[in-house]
Amino acid sequence: MRALRQKTLGGPADLGLVGDVPVPAPGPGEVLIRVAAAGVNFVDISQSRGTFAGGPQPPYLAGIEAAGEVVAVADDVTGLEPGAHIIGVGIGGGAFADYAALPAAATIPIPAGWADVHAPGLLVSAPTALAALRPLGQLEAGQTVLIHAAAGGTGQLAVRMAKHYGATVIAAASPAKHETVRALGADHVIDSCAPGLADAVMRQTGGAGVDLVLESVGGETFEESLAAAKRVTGRVVVFGLVAGEASLTNWDLVYRHQVQVIGLNIGVLIQRAPQIFGAVMGELFELIAAGVVPPVDPKIYPLADGPRALADLEARATTGRIVLVP
Repeated sequence: MRALRQKTLGGPADLGLVGDVPVPAPGPGEVLIRVAAAGVNFVDISQSRGTFAGGPQPPYLAGIEAAGEVVAVADDVTGLEPGAHIIGVGIGGGAFADYAALPAAATIPIPAGWADVHAPGLLVSAPTALAALRPLGQLEAGQTVLIHAAAGGTGQLAVRMAKHYGATVIAAASPAKHETVRALGADHVIDSCAPGLADAVMRQTGGAGVDLVLESVGGETFEESLAAAKRVTGRVVVFGLVAGEASLTNWDLVYRHQVQVIGLNIGVLIQRAPQIFGAVMGELFELIAAGVVPPVDPKIYPLADGPRALADLEARATTGRIVLVP
């Protein structure tokens, strides 16, 4: 079969298509799917640069999320049969391929009325957005939330969800993406590329700041996020660092930014707090049934163009979901 192999930790440029990879056999607890669409996530970029904690070492087959048809299951797997259409994640990689073996426990059925190509994001972006807003961010109706990278896959979902729950949404995005975010229902849109982001938020909130920040950028933006949150009661949920690492000290929290900082890693949430993750997924399927999270056509790249897809995502030159199609 064909697959994308990461040769070094030099980033997307060192990802290449190979055509002589054996089709994997499902190991204990696994299912084998014929990949119809593989999700492109910031995790893939982090792994390609060696910044993902505990990530695979090159050379490795890339990709953590894939949707498609089950073609085989391990003897110890029950409840899944060949012919079923599922979406699954495997942090060890291998999703950017014609076939992928995935842990059966980390799969869910494709929702009714959805095509396989719509499903990537349902086990990464969607639960991340919902967990950041609800069980961790404690968002309530009438509160205000600042959503960074609002035109991205996770950001768009967060905007839809936050509006559904009655929040006022301030969306940060580059100017070319402002209309996309407004169309999702954002109440205010600010320029993520301009300096003084926290000042812009304060102007929109009459100097009060926001109740919640969904922080997925890092770098210098992290400081702006802390400054944009309300003192004492404001929450900053951190789940990404595409612009690099940022530091925060106990002195900062006592004397500069008296806010609540919460870290979110969806893989750790699944492992260490499965009851919370289960509740999030239950709520997510309720949102899907209610039409709050509809199937949305992604930007599609052929499998061979995977390096370009990852590079475009890293450069923040895309909007919405990105998938690779074999």
